[in-house]
Amino acid sequence: MPSMETFLQSCHGALKEGNSDGSPGFHVVLGNEACDLDSMVCALVYAYFLSKTLDSGKTPLAVLNIPRAEFPLRTDNVFLLRESGLSQDYLVFRNELDLAALHRAGRLDLTLVDHNLLPSSDSDLERAVVEVIDHHLVERASSPSCPITVETVGSCATLVTEKIFQKAPDVLDQQVAQLLYGTIVLDCVNMAPEAGKVTPKDRQYAALLETRFPRLPPRAALFQSLQNAKFDVSGLTTEQMLLKDMKAASGEDLKLAVCVIYMTMEEFLQRQSLDQELCAFCRRNGYDLLVAMTISFRDNKEPFRQIAIYSSSTLYREEISQSLEQARNPSLSLCQMSSPYSHIKAYLQGNTLASRKKVLPIIKDFLRDREHRGGYCGNAEDIAGEAGIDEDSMVPPTPMNSLVEGCPLDNGLPRISAEALVEKFSKLANEAESTGGQ
Repeated sequence: MPSMETFLQSCHGALKEGNSDGSPGFHVVLGNEACDLDSMVCALVYAYFLSKTLDSGKTPLAVLNIPRAEFPLRTDNVFLLRESGLSQDYLVFRNELDLAALHRAGRLDLTLVDHNLLPSSDSDLERAVVEVIDHHLVERASSPSCPITVETVGSCATLVTEKIFQKAPDVLDQQVAQLLYGTIVLDCVNMAPEAGKVTPKDRQYAALLETRFPRLPPRAALFQSLQNAKFDVSGLTTEQMLLKDMKAASGEDLKLAVCVIYMTMEEFLQRQSLDQELCAFCRRNGYDLLVAMTISFRDNKEPFRQIAIYSSSTLYREEISQSLEQARNPSLSLCQMSSPYSHIKAYLQGNTLASRKKVLPIIKDFLRDREHRGGYCGNAEDIAGEAGIDEDSMVPPTPMNSLVEGCPLDNGLPRISAEALVEKFSKLANEAESTGGQ
Protein backbone atom coordinates (compact mmCIF):
# COMPACT_ATOMS: atom_id res chain seq x y z
CA MET A 1 0.00 0.00 0.00
CA PRO A 2 1.36 3.49 -0.86
CA SER A 3 3.07 5.29 2.00
CA MET A 4 0.84 8.36 1.79
CA GLU A 5 -2.29 6.23 2.13
CA THR A 6 -0.76 4.38 5.09
CA PHE A 7 -0.03 7.74 6.71
CA LEU A 8 -3.58 9.00 6.17
CA GLN A 9 -5.05 5.80 7.58
CA SER A 10 -2.82 6.04 10.65
CA CYS A 11 -4.05 9.58 11.25
CA HIS A 12 -7.54 8.30 11.99
CA GLY A 13 -6.28 5.94 14.65
CA ALA A 14 -4.06 8.68 16.08
CA LEU A 15 -7.00 11.05 16.11
CA LYS A 16 -8.94 8.76 18.45
CA GLU A 17 -5.95 8.05 20.68
CA GLY A 18 -4.80 11.67 20.61
CA ASN A 19 -7.98 12.91 22.23
CA SER A 20 -7.00 11.21 25.49
CA ASP A 21 -5.41 13.45 28.13
CA GLY A 22 -2.23 11.37 28.25
CA SER A 23 -1.37 11.98 24.58
CA PRO A 24 1.35 14.53 23.69
CA GLY A 25 -1.08 15.95 21.12
CA PHE A 26 -0.83 16.91 17.46
CA HIS A 27 1.29 18.93 15.09
CA VAL A 28 -1.51 20.07 12.79
CA VAL A 29 -0.82 21.32 9.27
CA LEU A 30 -3.70 23.61 8.33
CA GLY A 31 -4.55 25.13 4.95
CA ASN A 32 -6.74 28.17 4.41
CA GLU A 33 -10.51 28.39 4.72
CA ALA A 34 -11.12 28.07 0.98
CA CYS A 35 -9.56 24.57 1.04
CA ASP A 36 -8.68 24.85 -2.63
CA LEU A 37 -6.41 22.29 -4.27
CA ASP A 38 -3.25 24.10 -3.20
CA SER A 39 -4.32 24.24 0.47
CA MET A 40 -5.39 20.61 0.54
CA VAL A 41 -2.30 19.19 -1.14
CA CYS A 42 0.13 21.35 0.87
CA ALA A 43 -1.53 20.25 4.13
CA LEU A 44 -1.50 16.56 3.17
CA VAL A 45 2.03 16.47 1.78
CA TYR A 46 3.67 18.65 4.43
CA ALA A 47 2.09 16.66 7.27
CA TYR A 48 3.35 13.48 5.58
CA PHE A 49 6.82 15.07 5.28
CA LEU A 50 6.75 15.95 9.01
CA SER A 51 5.76 12.38 9.87
CA LYS A 52 9.03 11.26 8.25
CA THR A 53 11.29 14.02 9.61
CA LEU A 54 9.83 15.46 12.83
CA ASP A 55 10.68 14.13 16.28
CA SER A 56 8.73 16.36 18.65
CA GLY A 57 6.49 13.70 20.19
CA LYS A 58 3.39 15.28 18.69
CA THR A 59 1.63 13.40 15.86
CA PRO A 60 1.69 15.22 12.49
CA LEU A 61 -1.84 15.58 11.18
CA ALA A 62 -3.22 17.25 8.04
CA VAL A 63 -6.51 19.04 8.71
CA LEU A 64 -8.63 20.38 5.85
CA ASN A 65 -10.08 23.72 6.94
CA ILE A 66 -13.73 23.03 5.99
CA PRO A 67 -16.48 20.72 7.26
CA ARG A 68 -16.49 17.28 5.64
CA ALA A 69 -19.91 17.99 4.10
CA GLU A 70 -18.41 20.76 1.94
CA PHE A 71 -15.64 18.65 0.43
CA PRO A 72 -17.65 17.40 -2.60
CA LEU A 73 -17.84 21.03 -3.74
CA ARG A 74 -14.05 20.98 -4.30
CA THR A 75 -14.43 19.01 -7.51
CA ASP A 76 -10.80 19.39 -8.58
CA ASN A 77 -9.63 18.20 -5.14
CA VAL A 78 -11.84 15.13 -5.42
CA PHE A 79 -10.55 14.46 -8.94
CA LEU A 80 -6.82 14.68 -8.11
CA LEU A 81 -7.18 12.49 -5.03
CA ARG A 82 -8.97 9.85 -7.09
CA GLU A 83 -6.41 10.06 -9.92
CA SER A 84 -3.60 9.70 -7.36
CA GLY A 85 -5.18 6.60 -5.84
CA LEU A 86 -6.12 8.16 -2.49
CA SER A 87 -9.45 7.79 -0.72
CA GLN A 88 -11.15 10.85 0.77
CA ASP A 89 -12.47 8.60 3.55
CA TYR A 90 -9.14 8.97 5.40
CA LEU A 91 -9.08 12.78 5.33
CA VAL A 92 -9.50 14.78 8.55
CA PHE A 93 -11.71 17.88 8.44
CA ARG A 94 -11.92 20.95 10.65
CA ASN A 95 -15.22 19.93 12.26
CA GLU A 96 -13.70 16.62 13.43
CA LEU A 97 -11.05 18.07 15.74
CA ASP A 98 -11.31 20.71 18.47
CA LEU A 99 -8.15 22.73 17.88
CA ALA A 100 -9.03 25.28 20.58
CA ALA A 101 -9.37 22.56 23.24
CA LEU A 102 -6.07 20.99 22.19
CA HIS A 103 -4.38 24.38 22.41
CA ARG A 104 -5.80 25.11 25.85
CA ALA A 105 -4.45 21.75 26.99
CA GLY A 106 -0.98 22.61 25.59
CA ARG A 107 -1.17 19.76 23.09
CA LEU A 108 -1.19 21.65 19.77
CA ASP A 109 1.53 22.82 17.40
CA LEU A 110 0.24 24.49 14.26
CA THR A 111 1.84 24.92 10.84
CA LEU A 112 -0.01 27.20 8.42
CA VAL A 113 0.22 26.46 4.70
CA ASP A 114 -1.21 28.57 1.85
CA HIS A 115 -2.00 31.40 4.29
CA ASN A 116 0.11 33.23 6.83
CA LEU A 117 -2.39 34.87 9.15
CA LEU A 118 -5.15 33.20 11.13
CA PRO A 119 -8.64 34.69 10.70
CA SER A 120 -10.10 36.54 13.68
CA SER A 121 -12.26 33.50 14.51
CA ASP A 122 -9.06 31.52 15.14
CA SER A 123 -7.07 34.26 16.87
CA ASP A 124 -6.95 32.20 20.09
CA LEU A 125 -4.75 29.67 18.27
CA GLU A 126 -2.07 32.23 17.45
CA ARG A 127 0.38 31.08 20.14
CA ALA A 128 0.26 27.54 18.74
CA VAL A 129 1.67 28.58 15.33
CA VAL A 130 5.22 27.25 14.95
CA GLU A 131 5.76 27.54 11.18
CA VAL A 132 4.30 29.23 8.09
CA ILE A 133 4.66 28.34 4.41
CA ASP A 134 2.78 30.61 2.03
CA HIS A 135 2.83 32.45 -1.29
CA HIS A 136 0.49 35.35 -0.45
CA LEU A 137 1.19 38.87 0.78
CA VAL A 138 2.91 38.75 4.17
CA GLU A 139 0.59 39.88 6.96
CA ARG A 140 2.40 38.23 9.87
CA ALA A 141 5.17 39.76 11.95
CA SER A 142 8.36 37.73 12.01
CA SER A 143 9.22 35.82 15.18
CA PRO A 144 12.24 33.75 16.24
CA SER A 145 9.89 31.01 17.46
CA CYS A 146 8.01 30.77 14.17
CA PRO A 147 10.01 30.41 10.93
CA ILE A 148 8.20 31.93 7.97
CA THR A 149 8.66 30.85 4.36
CA VAL A 150 6.74 33.30 2.19
CA GLU A 151 7.50 33.86 -1.47
CA THR A 152 5.13 35.10 -4.16
CA VAL A 153 5.36 32.08 -6.43
CA GLY A 154 2.40 30.76 -8.40
CA SER A 155 1.67 27.85 -6.07
CA CYS A 156 2.35 27.17 -2.40
CA ALA A 157 2.95 23.56 -3.51
CA THR A 158 6.13 24.83 -5.20
CA LEU A 159 7.50 25.93 -1.80
CA VAL A 160 6.53 22.62 -0.18
CA THR A 161 8.23 20.75 -3.04
CA GLU A 162 11.35 22.86 -2.56
CA LYS A 163 11.50 22.06 1.17
CA ILE A 164 11.17 18.33 0.51
CA PHE A 165 13.84 18.34 -2.21
CA GLN A 166 16.21 20.25 0.08
CA LYS A 167 15.61 18.32 3.33
CA ALA A 168 14.27 14.84 2.58
CA PRO A 169 13.95 14.03 -1.15
CA ASP A 170 13.36 10.36 -0.37
CA VAL A 171 9.91 11.33 0.97
CA LEU A 172 8.85 11.86 -2.62
CA ASP A 173 7.26 8.94 -4.43
CA GLN A 174 5.04 8.73 -7.52
CA GLN A 175 1.86 9.41 -5.56
CA VAL A 176 3.18 12.43 -3.62
CA ALA A 177 4.83 13.79 -6.79
CA GLN A 178 1.54 13.61 -8.69
CA LEU A 179 -0.27 15.55 -5.96
CA LEU A 180 2.36 18.30 -5.98
CA TYR A 181 2.80 18.37 -9.75
CA GLY A 182 -0.93 18.55 -10.50
CA THR A 183 -1.33 21.42 -8.04
CA ILE A 184 1.57 23.44 -9.48
CA VAL A 185 0.35 22.91 -13.04
CA LEU A 186 -3.21 23.99 -12.18
CA ASP A 187 -2.20 26.99 -10.07
CA CYS A 188 0.21 28.21 -12.73
CA VAL A 189 -2.35 27.76 -15.54
CA ASN A 190 -0.28 25.15 -17.36
CA MET A 191 2.80 27.38 -17.01
CA ALA A 192 1.35 29.88 -19.53
CA PRO A 193 3.17 33.24 -19.16
CA GLU A 194 0.12 35.19 -20.34
CA ALA A 195 -1.84 34.06 -17.28
CA GLY A 196 0.61 35.97 -15.05
CA LYS A 197 0.89 33.21 -12.42
CA VAL A 198 4.02 31.17 -13.15
CA THR A 199 7.45 32.16 -11.78
CA PRO A 200 10.91 30.70 -12.50
CA LYS A 201 10.77 28.72 -9.25
CA ASP A 202 7.45 27.12 -10.23
CA ARG A 203 9.01 26.07 -13.54
CA GLN A 204 12.12 24.78 -11.78
CA TYR A 205 10.31 22.43 -9.40
CA ALA A 206 7.73 21.29 -11.92
CA ALA A 207 10.65 20.33 -14.19
CA LEU A 208 12.42 18.53 -11.31
CA LEU A 209 9.29 16.48 -10.62
CA GLU A 210 8.97 15.64 -14.33
CA THR A 211 12.60 14.53 -14.48
CA ARG A 212 12.51 12.40 -11.36
CA PHE A 213 9.10 10.86 -12.11
CA PRO A 214 8.84 10.39 -15.89
CA ARG A 215 5.55 8.48 -15.46
CA LEU A 216 3.70 11.59 -14.34
CA PRO A 217 0.70 12.38 -16.59
CA PRO A 218 1.49 14.70 -19.52
CA ARG A 219 1.33 18.28 -18.32
CA ALA A 220 -1.24 19.59 -20.81
CA ALA A 221 -3.57 16.63 -20.35
CA LEU A 222 -3.36 16.82 -16.54
CA PHE A 223 -4.04 20.56 -16.56
CA GLN A 224 -7.06 20.16 -18.83
CA SER A 225 -8.50 17.37 -16.70
CA LEU A 226 -8.08 19.39 -13.49
CA GLN A 227 -9.42 22.51 -15.16
CA ASN A 228 -12.50 20.66 -16.37
CA ALA A 229 -13.07 19.22 -12.89
CA LYS A 230 -12.57 22.60 -11.18
CA PHE A 231 -14.99 24.41 -13.48
CA ASP A 232 -17.64 21.73 -13.36
CA VAL A 233 -20.51 23.44 -11.54
CA SER A 234 -23.24 21.45 -13.22
CA GLY A 235 -25.93 20.57 -10.73
CA LEU A 236 -24.70 22.93 -8.00
CA THR A 237 -27.10 25.32 -6.30
CA THR A 238 -26.17 29.00 -6.04
CA GLU A 239 -25.21 28.48 -2.40
CA GLN A 240 -22.96 25.54 -3.31
CA MET A 241 -21.32 27.62 -6.06
CA LEU A 242 -20.61 30.39 -3.55
CA LEU A 243 -19.21 27.98 -0.98
CA LYS A 244 -17.12 26.12 -3.56
CA ASP A 245 -14.30 28.68 -3.52
CA MET A 246 -14.96 31.33 -0.87
CA LYS A 247 -12.82 33.41 1.45
CA ALA A 248 -14.10 35.74 4.16
CA ALA A 249 -12.78 39.08 5.36
CA SER A 250 -14.07 41.29 8.15
CA GLY A 251 -13.65 44.68 9.74
CA GLU A 252 -14.93 46.12 12.98
CA ASP A 253 -18.58 46.22 11.91
CA LEU A 254 -18.47 44.74 8.41
CA LYS A 255 -18.16 41.15 7.27
CA LEU A 256 -17.89 40.10 3.65
CA ALA A 257 -17.34 37.04 1.47
CA VAL A 258 -15.24 36.90 -1.68
CA CYS A 259 -16.34 34.02 -3.90
CA VAL A 260 -14.86 32.74 -7.15
CA ILE A 261 -17.61 31.68 -9.57
CA TYR A 262 -16.71 29.43 -12.49
CA MET A 263 -18.92 30.84 -15.25
CA THR A 264 -19.46 34.14 -17.04
CA MET A 265 -21.16 37.01 -15.24
CA GLU A 266 -23.97 36.92 -17.78
CA GLU A 267 -24.69 33.28 -16.91
CA PHE A 268 -24.45 34.02 -13.19
CA LEU A 269 -26.87 36.96 -13.37
CA GLN A 270 -29.37 34.83 -15.28
CA ARG A 271 -29.70 32.31 -12.44
CA GLN A 272 -33.27 32.18 -11.22
CA SER A 273 -34.07 34.36 -8.17
CA LEU A 274 -30.38 35.25 -7.79
CA ASP A 275 -31.10 38.40 -5.76
CA GLN A 276 -33.14 36.48 -3.18
CA GLU A 277 -30.60 33.65 -3.04
CA LEU A 278 -27.70 36.03 -2.39
CA CYS A 279 -29.73 37.78 0.30
CA ALA A 280 -30.59 34.46 1.96
CA PHE A 281 -26.94 33.33 1.76
CA CYS A 282 -25.71 36.53 3.41
CA ARG A 283 -28.38 36.31 6.07
CA ARG A 284 -27.54 32.71 6.97
CA ASN A 285 -23.83 33.39 7.18
CA GLY A 286 -23.85 36.90 8.64
CA TYR A 287 -22.28 38.67 5.64
CA ASP A 288 -22.98 42.35 4.93
CA LEU A 289 -21.35 42.24 1.50
CA LEU A 290 -20.61 39.60 -1.12
CA VAL A 291 -18.05 40.01 -3.89
CA ALA A 292 -18.40 37.43 -6.67
CA MET A 293 -15.42 37.13 -9.02
CA THR A 294 -16.39 35.17 -12.12
CA ILE A 295 -13.76 33.51 -14.26
CA SER A 296 -14.13 31.83 -17.63
CA PHE A 297 -11.76 31.23 -20.52
CA ARG A 298 -11.74 32.51 -24.07
CA ASP A 299 -11.07 30.26 -27.05
CA ASN A 300 -7.36 31.13 -26.84
CA LYS A 301 -7.40 29.86 -23.19
CA GLU A 302 -6.83 33.34 -21.76
CA PRO A 303 -8.76 34.07 -18.53
CA PHE A 304 -11.80 36.37 -18.70
CA ARG A 305 -12.78 37.99 -15.40
CA GLN A 306 -15.82 39.90 -14.16
CA ILE A 307 -16.89 41.14 -10.70
CA ALA A 308 -20.29 41.46 -9.04
CA ILE A 309 -20.94 43.21 -5.72
CA TYR A 310 -24.05 42.36 -3.71
CA SER A 311 -25.36 44.03 -0.58
CA SER A 312 -28.80 44.95 0.70
CA SER A 313 -27.15 48.19 1.90
CA THR A 314 -26.62 50.83 -0.77
CA LEU A 315 -24.00 52.47 1.46
CA TYR A 316 -21.87 49.31 1.72
CA ARG A 317 -22.34 48.45 -1.94
CA GLU A 318 -21.19 51.89 -3.07
CA GLU A 319 -18.27 52.03 -0.62
CA ILE A 320 -16.70 48.77 -1.79
CA SER A 321 -17.49 49.54 -5.45
CA GLN A 322 -15.69 52.87 -5.19
CA SER A 323 -12.71 51.22 -3.50
CA LEU A 324 -12.37 48.60 -6.25
CA GLU A 325 -12.91 51.16 -9.03
CA GLN A 326 -10.19 53.43 -7.64
CA ALA A 327 -7.68 50.68 -6.80
CA ARG A 328 -4.22 51.29 -8.23
CA ASN A 329 -2.13 48.46 -6.73
CA PRO A 330 -3.11 46.82 -8.94
CA SER A 331 -5.64 48.68 -11.05
CA LEU A 332 -8.53 46.34 -11.89
CA SER A 333 -9.62 48.41 -14.94
CA LEU A 334 -13.30 47.98 -14.12
CA CYS A 335 -16.04 48.85 -16.59
CA GLN A 336 -19.60 48.74 -15.25
CA MET A 337 -22.02 46.27 -16.83
CA SER A 338 -25.81 46.31 -16.76
CA SER A 339 -27.39 44.29 -13.96
CA PRO A 340 -31.03 43.21 -13.71
CA TYR A 341 -30.92 43.61 -9.91
CA SER A 342 -30.76 46.87 -7.96
CA HIS A 343 -28.77 45.19 -5.16
CA ILE A 344 -26.12 43.76 -7.53
CA LYS A 345 -23.50 45.92 -9.22
CA ALA A 346 -21.55 44.20 -12.02
CA TYR A 347 -18.28 44.99 -13.77
CA LEU A 348 -16.11 43.75 -16.57
CA GLN A 349 -12.56 43.42 -15.19
CA GLY A 350 -10.08 44.67 -17.76
CA ASN A 351 -7.05 43.51 -15.78
CA THR A 352 -7.39 39.76 -16.32
CA LEU A 353 -4.22 39.06 -14.34
CA ALA A 354 -5.79 40.32 -11.10
CA SER A 355 -6.98 37.11 -9.45
CA ARG A 356 -8.62 36.99 -6.02
CA LYS A 357 -5.16 36.77 -4.46
CA LYS A 358 -4.50 40.30 -5.78
CA VAL A 359 -7.97 41.66 -5.06
CA LEU A 360 -8.14 40.52 -1.42
CA PRO A 361 -5.41 42.97 -0.27
CA ILE A 362 -7.44 45.81 -1.84
CA ILE A 363 -10.49 44.69 0.13
CA LYS A 364 -8.51 44.37 3.35
CA ASP A 365 -7.09 47.88 2.85
CA PHE A 366 -10.66 49.12 2.34
CA LEU A 367 -11.72 47.52 5.64
CA ARG A 368 -8.75 49.02 7.50
CA ASP A 369 -9.33 52.50 6.01
CA ARG A 370 -13.01 52.25 6.86
CA GLU A 371 -12.26 51.44 10.50
CA HIS A 372 -9.77 54.31 10.61
CA ARG A 373 -12.45 56.73 9.34
CA GLY A 374 -14.97 55.51 11.89
CA GLY A 375 -16.75 53.25 9.40
CA TYR A 376 -20.33 54.43 9.73
CA CYS A 377 -22.45 57.46 10.48
CA GLY A 378 -24.85 58.43 13.23
CA ASN A 379 -26.75 56.57 15.90
CA ALA A 380 -27.89 53.08 14.95
CA GLU A 381 -31.46 53.46 16.22
CA ASP A 382 -31.91 56.87 14.57
CA ILE A 383 -30.61 55.56 11.26
CA ALA A 384 -32.88 52.54 11.38
CA GLY A 385 -35.87 54.75 12.05
CA GLU A 386 -35.09 57.15 9.21
CA ALA A 387 -34.41 54.28 6.78
CA GLY A 388 -37.75 52.65 7.55
CA ILE A 389 -36.45 49.09 7.61
CA ASP A 390 -38.99 46.42 6.81
CA GLU A 391 -38.85 43.85 9.62
CA ASP A 392 -39.81 41.08 7.19
CA SER A 393 -37.08 41.91 4.65
CA MET A 394 -34.34 39.36 4.04
CA VAL A 395 -31.33 41.05 5.61
CA PRO A 396 -28.22 39.74 7.34
CA PRO A 397 -28.44 39.44 11.16
CA THR A 398 -25.86 42.17 11.69
CA PRO A 399 -25.77 45.42 13.72
CA MET A 400 -28.52 47.86 12.73
CA ASN A 401 -26.17 50.38 11.17
CA SER A 402 -25.29 47.84 8.47
CA LEU A 403 -28.88 47.17 7.45
CA VAL A 404 -29.79 50.62 6.15
CA GLU A 405 -29.96 51.58 2.48
CA GLY A 406 -27.98 54.73 3.18
CA CYS A 407 -26.77 57.12 5.83
CA PRO A 408 -28.54 60.39 6.79
CA LEU A 409 -25.22 62.20 6.44
CA ASP A 410 -24.35 60.74 3.04
CA ASN A 411 -22.95 63.56 0.88
CA GLY A 412 -23.58 65.94 3.77
CA LEU A 413 -21.63 67.27 6.74
CA PRO A 414 -19.03 64.96 8.28
CA ARG A 415 -19.19 64.05 11.95
CA ILE A 416 -17.52 66.66 14.18
CA SER A 417 -16.14 65.70 17.56
CA ALA A 418 -16.29 67.92 20.64
CA GLU A 419 -12.52 68.36 20.45
CA ALA A 420 -12.77 69.50 16.83
CA LEU A 421 -15.44 72.11 17.77
CA VAL A 422 -13.29 73.50 20.58
CA GLU A 423 -10.30 73.69 18.25
CA LYS A 424 -12.39 75.45 15.59
CA PHE A 425 -13.80 78.05 17.99
CA SER A 426 -10.35 78.72 19.43
CA LYS A 427 -9.01 79.28 15.94
CA LEU A 428 -11.85 81.71 15.10
CA ALA A 429 -11.30 83.57 18.34
CA ASN A 430 -7.59 83.93 17.65
CA GLU A 431 -8.27 85.17 14.12
CA ALA A 432 -10.80 87.73 15.38
CA GLU A 433 -8.32 88.95 18.01
CA SER A 434 -5.56 89.19 15.43
CA THR A 435 -7.78 91.12 13.02
CA GLY A 436 -8.90 93.51 15.73
CA GLY A 437 -5.27 94.35 16.55
CA GLN A 438 -4.30 95.35 13.00
